[in-house]
Amino acid sequence: MTSDGGIKIPSRLPLLLSHEGVLLPGSTVRFSVDSPRNMQLVSQRLLRGTSLKSTIIGVIPNTRDPEHDTDDLPTLHKIGTAGIAVQVVGSNWPKPHYSLLITGLCRFRVSSLLKERPFVLAEVEQLDKLDQYTTPATEGAAAEDEELGELSKKFYQAAVQLLGMLDMSVPVVAKFRRLLDSLPRETLPDVVASMIRTSNKEKLQVLDAVSLEERFKKALPMLTKQIEGLKLLQKTRKMNPDNEKRVTNKMFPGRQFNLDGEDEEEDGDDAVALEKKVHGANMPDAALRVCLKELKRLKKMPQSMPEYALTRNYLDLMVELPWSKSTKDCLDIRAARTLLDNDHYAMDKLKRRVLEYLAVRQLKTSLKGPILCFVGPPGVGKTSVGRSIARTLGREFHRIALGGVCDQSDIRGHRRTYVGSMPGRIINGLKTVGVNNPVFLLDEVDKLGKSLQGDPAAALLEVLDPEQNHSFTDHYLNVAFDLSQVLFIATANTTATIPPALLDRMEVLQVPGYTQEERVEIAHRHLIPNQLEQHGLTPQQLHIPQETTQDIISRYTREAGVRSLERKIGAICRAVAVKVAEGHRVTKTEDLIPESPTQQGGKTLSSLSLCLRLPESELTRYKTSTLI
Repeated sequence: MTSDGGIKIPSRLPLLLSHEGVLLPGSTVRFSVDSPRNMQLVSQRLLRGTSLKSTIIGVIPNTRDPEHDTDDLPTLHKIGTAGIAVQVVGSNWPKPHYSLLITGLCRFRVSSLLKERPFVLAEVEQLDKLDQYTTPATEGAAAEDEELGELSKKFYQAAVQLLGMLDMSVPVVAKFRRLLDSLPRETLPDVVASMIRTSNKEKLQVLDAVSLEERFKKALPMLTKQIEGLKLLQKTRKMNPDNEKRVTNKMFPGRQFNLDGEDEEEDGDDAVALEKKVHGANMPDAALRVCLKELKRLKKMPQSMPEYALTRNYLDLMVELPWSKSTKDCLDIRAARTLLDNDHYAMDKLKRRVLEYLAVRQLKTSLKGPILCFVGPPGVGKTSVGRSIARTLGREFHRIALGGVCDQSDIRGHRRTYVGSMPGRIINGLKTVGVNNPVFLLDEVDKLGKSLQGDPAAALLEVLDPEQNHSFTDHYLNVAFDLSQVLFIATANTTATIPPALLDRMEVLQVPGYTQEERVEIAHRHLIPNQLEQHGLTPQQLHIPQETTQDIISRYTREAGVRSLERKIGAICRAVAVKVAEGHRVTKTEDLIPESPTQQGGKTLSSLSLCLRLPESELTRYKTSTLI
């Protein structure tokens, strides 16, 4: 309302009791409301009001609202600030509460309390002029007395001196500069005290200073203390740009003053560190331009925006990707042949192909990674060969299970416009291994599915094409990434279910099943020592001769690989482990080894059937076939 004396606030104001902070005229502060009377004030006055007058409330500092509505009110602070609620946000977690953003208008004195429930209502007396914020800085200067004019001049010079010592690129400093030039001098004590880092007790002294002269006297020492502290800091250490931004954040917290009603909570140190990481990632120019553009947007965003977290996660991923990090290949063919022979028996075709790749890499350094596909029955060691190839080359190894995948976004990622978007498995794998030339094992590529979300086999066409994967574009990244140095190895049990276009891009290597002699050799080189170690046995406690291994292979396992054979050997080890645990001294395997050819049909088969849990009908059939 207006009158001859200028703009007036309502004579009756609902009071918000606060003990968190001090609202000064011209400042904007966010208050958390969860006490009974304050909650009633918000729900009955602010949320139900339809006029501008209903949004004006009084904020009483240094007064805690009782936790229960029935409790008596404490003694109220006599001086408060009338403010306008520019934003009300409610939440039910972890308990019902409101968050109010209030801009201070002027001081008032509490004359009398009109009611205490459901919220506090009081008769107030206005102490400041509301039109002082709209009056130009030149008006009213002639009315100032000499002492007040001197204080105003000193205060203005001190504020300008403080600004000269700080970085003007920081938003809160730039805003302070604009306010210093545009606002009337009589408003400066309140504005400066609300912006610089001061205690609530010091702000309360400025609030209680009703006369303008006293207000300048209370606020000037605060400003002088900030200047002296900054001078001392400059003397004790040599400042760099990072330290200067850190000092600026300490001098100006950036949380209490916001003329536009926005929360400016940005971490300058964090943004500077992220920018250094972006420049230090050695990414291509196209990716660098995208990152710098997103970083520029991130600096302008308040942290409360949902898009802030999405942009920050995107930049973190771009920084962590191995754009130029790679491992050096081990090109010693003799050492590679020895390592492959030690890890795997037979598989001569696969070993020869790996050695051929190493030989060509010795002659030509810029060789694109081959795309191999191992096709064979289960249990022949296709996956383990891929792991051995990575160890032979000295590269990182990453396995991607494709069995049952029916969404192309698993390969190419989701676009960042979707909620919960994330990169595909290829980019995630590169982030995990940390190098751009690992060995990727695409397991069970013949068991890919297809659904309404797309065909992942079609998405793999770009990944597994040597002419295209140098510029693979993930939907989440939206920039090209070079996959040409990655060695892709796919495994499958059959080529019948692989799409022809995908099969055409891979070099198919057939992995046949093992013969009986090969399985016997694999069992004694790898399976038996591994099972003894897993069951805590020593070669002195259990020795399985080759004749027994042949009987297990021919009578108890029927497979192309060695998985069932490994399980049967494990069953024998568990049976021996029981005897060892019971205190029996096992030094020979006479229960498992035929003593003579004549005993092969009786004692040995009974012992093996006991260890391997063979059904009695099968045992009878084997006995009959042995006697024949």
